[in-house]
Amino acid sequence: MQPRRVVVTGLGALTPLGNSVSDFWKGLTGGVSGAGPITQFDAAKFKTRFACELKNFDATHFLDKKEARKMDPFTQTAIIAADQAVQDAGISRNSVDVDRVGVIWGSGIGGMINFCQEIKDFGQGDGTPRFSPFLITRLILDIAAGHISIRHGFRGPNFSVVSACASATNAIIEAMHYIRYGRADVMITGGSENVINDACVGGFNAMKALSERNDDPRTASRPFDLNRDGFVMGEGAGGLVLESYEHAMARGAKIYAELAGGGATADAHHITAPHPEGLGAMNVMRLALSDAGLQPHEIDYINVHGTSTPLGDVAEVKAIQQVFGEDAYKMNISSTKSMTGHLLGAAGAVESIAAIMSIVHGIVPPTINHFTDDPQLDPKLNFTFNVAQHREINAALSNTFGFGGHNASVIFKKFVA
Repeated sequence: MQPRRVVVTGLGALTPLGNSVSDFWKGLTGGVSGAGPITQFDAAKFKTRFACELKNFDATHFLDKKEARKMDPFTQTAIIAADQAVQDAGISRNSVDVDRVGVIWGSGIGGMINFCQEIKDFGQGDGTPRFSPFLITRLILDIAAGHISIRHGFRGPNFSVVSACASATNAIIEAMHYIRYGRADVMITGGSENVINDACVGGFNAMKALSERNDDPRTASRPFDLNRDGFVMGEGAGGLVLESYEHAMARGAKIYAELAGGGATADAHHITAPHPEGLGAMNVMRLALSDAGLQPHEIDYINVHGTSTPLGDVAEVKAIQQVFGEDAYKMNISSTKSMTGHLLGAAGAVESIAAIMSIVHGIVPPTINHFTDDPQLDPKLNFTFNVAQHREINAALSNTFGFGGHNASVIFKKFVA
């Protein structure tokens, strides 16, 4: 069977830069930092007291209040981002064959906020087991995909993907495969993560993974800067509607870009540290290029994983230079995590949206907060420091790498009928 072309027809986003795709994109191209003091719990005694939180967000503005109470925030944001994408694509249960529409969603941690609260409440009681009947359905990772399908009546493939910070990208790749090989016509995919709470901030602090630049949160996420000291936690969700080319054309859909290919590998090296030479990252980018049928010189922009960690940024750049050689100097590289923070399991979705929008608008979002060059990084590479750059982008690659050594890359290209 000849693989079918896969196109992107709908987008939705809730991010620290705005609660819509347009606001997200405006923040990215404007070089806005989404970081600020943590408001969701008292972080006064924590080593890190800031994060990239959602702004002016209230789930009950989008969802029925009674229903919203039954969900963890990661499910709430998943539903809202998916709703935005479905509406943007112009599909409904009455306009498509619902048995041919599926949902594959990613999250790295899932319902941690409600889980932690339930355990605290239990610990403060007399030991009698009193738990919410919604504890389990708030917690489990697959529930976001389940809620999205129930809400829209989509009865195709439905499951969730977990690969730490690569989760959403792996979800997108899986959704692409279902369409490519004829098992679905439309897939709702993406990822969500909302874990800015004491347990997760404390846990990442204990690992020494988070920036502790409490005196200057807005510039704390500093990918590729000499003085980077860890990532900044973010939260939110990104949703994409993928369709077969034939299905989209038949209904006259608006098409943002083509999802040309993707790849997934493992470092097989360490539970948290990347391979020092970027071996897994090299392999995954080569797989994505091969899957997309593209050559290195055809990539104009890489939205890198770029978390602002001392080891990770260097390893990724080494991998890029190995894969792209001299062509690496002709492309733009940028880390939008410098603005959004690290959305963990949702990162691949919002960064895929950033890559798609860069193709649509011919703008590369910047890597903000660059102050001092790192001598380990080649200064001839274009990291798009501090200011967005205009250029034609025919193909963009997005990298996401997760704890456990999980690597995933996707490539989007300009749509040509």
